[in-house]
Order: sequence, then structure tokens, then C-alpha cells
Amino acid sequence: MTLTAQIYDRLSSLVVSSGWRRGRAAPAPTPDVLIEEARLLVGLNSEPRVMVAASDVLNGYDALDDSGKRAFFDGLRDGFDPPADALAQAAQDWLKARDPDALEALSRAAEPPRQELLRRLNMAPGGTVQVVRMRADLLRLTGRVPGFARVDADFRHLLRSWFNRGFLQLVRIDWRSPALLLEKLIEYEAVHEIHDFNDLQRRVLPADRRCYAFMHPAMPDEPLIFVEVALTDGLPDSVQTLIDEKRAALSPNDVDTAVFYSISNCQAGLAGISFGNLLIKNVVAELSRELPTLTTFVTLSPIPGLRTWLQQRADAGEAAVRTLLDDPQPAALSAQTARYLLLAKDAKGRPLDPVARFHLGNGAEAHRVIVGANTSPRGMKQSLGMMVNYLYDSKRIEAQHDEFTERGIIAAPKRLQDLARKTQTEAATKKTDGKK
Repeated sequence: MTLTAQIYDRLSSLVVSSGWRRGRAAPAPTPDVLIEEARLLVGLNSEPRVMVAASDVLNGYDALDDSGKRAFFDGLRDGFDPPADALAQAAQDWLKARDPDALEALSRAAEPPRQELLRRLNMAPGGTVQVVRMRADLLRLTGRVPGFARVDADFRHLLRSWFNRGFLQLVRIDWRSPALLLEKLIEYEAVHEIHDFNDLQRRVLPADRRCYAFMHPAMPDEPLIFVEVALTDGLPDSVQTLIDEKRAALSPNDVDTAVFYSISNCQAGLAGISFGNLLIKNVVAELSRELPTLTTFVTLSPIPGLRTWLQQRADAGEAAVRTLLDDPQPAALSAQTARYLLLAKDAKGRPLDPVARFHLGNGAEAHRVIVGANTSPRGMKQSLGMMVNYLYDSKRIEAQHDEFTERGIIAAPKRLQDLARKTQTEAATKKTDGKK
């Protein structure tokens, strides 16, 4: 009997002893049994048997509750690291030889068996979707618990390869798109809730509306990320106006601005694998070809951390901010918003606001802050109604991206920079005066 057959027989006996059979109602195998099946799966050489065994592992995993899934991840963490002795020997051999063969042997020895396991799970029918969902469970159930970072690193390593730009398909979604895909938009919309199909129709059907998504051939029914676009005459001042059910649609001949007003990541299991930068740039190119009259491409973006930051400044003794929270005057609110977006930083020296980090990192300009742009309960709670336009100028995107990533320079017009610095200086001066 070949080694592959021996492994498969052992795997089959585990499946039988656990009572697990695909397609039958039976108790799911325990996490320990699944981990043993996973180890045996890594050793199989027959592709048909790999596909069957991978399906068994994935089906068994799906049947586990959260406690069982966490135990399964414990097994992935503890039982699938590279063998220490073999890795040490390969490293020593390379240090002595310093030749391509030794380097290749070292690379093979350093690769965790977890990566090969994930590759084989991906071979099962629907395996890609299930591996993505498995990583979503990993992030949800283990969070920042020490020791699981190396498990997530293996997921990220492979998913970044499987979901690189060469595999992504830019798809325009409209009212003729499959119903299942339209339902996904309602489910995944994360910025401005889509209440029902009538609401969705207003987002994708009119001539001055567009929606684009990145799709992947291994996940044909699951958008990875999508962006909703409003075509307007001039810069918008209110998201409520953009999505008003009673608004009159504009003719594409009468518009000069494309407004990206909602960008939603759809797959929790692909967190940290960025598609937004590519999506926006591809949509800009697509719209420019379709509508040459478009001259301006901007977002109408939320500022989710603004109110929390203002409260922190008020708690730190800034009387002007405390007054602002009690009585949000437009001029003062605009000034503090500019200060927050351009000058407030996190522990790594990056813009504190996550949406700002995303767009500025893409090479956009923090162009304009807008009072009263989002008067929804969520908008008032997060940012006192403030929103911001990030400007995507194709002639400057790359240079601004380089300046931001290499030197931390935020692209913004002088008026906004001056307003932010003036407000920061005034706050520092008043704090100093208060200590005298």
C-alpha cells in the first residue's frame, strides 16, 4: 500500500470513528479529530483524495460552535509550525554554502505546514469562500491574543496572493444585475444603510448613479468591496440630498463631478487586504472613459472619530472645545475638524481618523470640510454632522501618495492647513495661559 493510501485510510477511519459523513445529519467531529484529519490532509498526494479530505475538514469545521472553532485554532497554532530541527539544519547549510540550492531548501523548511494545509483546503469545492470565512472566525475569536499572529500571518500571506489585482474583476452593478448580488449590497452596505429594494433601486437605477464592485472568480456571488457613485453638478454639500428619494435625477450630459459617497468592504475574512485604493482608481478610469465631461472626482466621507476626539480634548481642559460640544458653531466646528483631520495623530504618527488614513494613503487630498453634511442620527453621533471631501486628482495622486507614505505629508489646500494650524496654536496658547 502506498503512503498516500495509508494516509487516506487513516483519515477515513477518523471520519468513520467521529460519526461524520458529508451530507448526513450526524454529530460533528471534535476539534482534536479535525486537527488530526488536517495533519493527514497535508500528507496526501492524490488530488481527488485531497479534494474529498479537504471537504471533510471544512464541513466538520463549519459544524463546530464557537468554542469548538477556538479549539481548532488552538490546534492550528500549536501543531503546524515548521520543524525546529529541520529549519535549524537548513539555516546552517545555507550559511555554509550560500548557494541557490541551499536557499531553496531553507525556504521550504521555513514554510509553516499551515500554509500547505490552507492551499489544500482551498482545493475543495467552494474552498476559497470557506477559507475566507475561517479567517473571519479567527479574527473574531482570537483577536489580539498572543500566539495567534503567526496563524493569521499564514492566512494573510496566501489570501494576498489569491486576491491580487490580476484575479479581481471590476463589475458595474445596476438594476439588471442578479437578484442575489443586489441582496448582497443591501446586506453589506456599511456607511449609509440601504433599507429595502426600493431604496436600492434609487442607488443603482437612475442615469446619474453608478455602483461598482470588485469580484473574484472563486467567489462569484460575493462582492469583495463596492463603491456607490453619484454624478453631480459641482461639489455636494449633503449626503441626505444625494440619497433623497424625492430628488430629480440629472442627465449625464449635465454633470461634471463624480462623488464616491459610500465604500463598503464586504468580507471580514479579507480584513487588512486592501482593495479600496485599486477600486477607486479603476472606477475613476472607467468613468473618465464613459463620461469625458467629468472633471472632478471626490468622496463625501464620514469622519467617524471626530466627536470622540473632541470629547477627549474637552476632557483635557480645552474650554473652547467644551463650548463647541455644547453649542456647535459652524466656523469653530470647521476649524476643529480641520485640526483633527490634518494634525491629530495615532501612536504610529498616522492620521488618527481611519477614513482619513485610507484616502490620504491612496494619494487623495483632504479638500473641504462641510458643516451639516450628514444630519442622520449616526452622523450627528459620530461627527456632529461634519463630512469631508477627499479629492482624487489623477495628475497628483502618485506624488501625493509618495509624500504621505514616505514623509507623512498630508495633501490639503493652504486654507485648510492654515485653519488647522491656527486652531492648534490657539488651543496650545490658551492651555499655557491657563497654567500661569
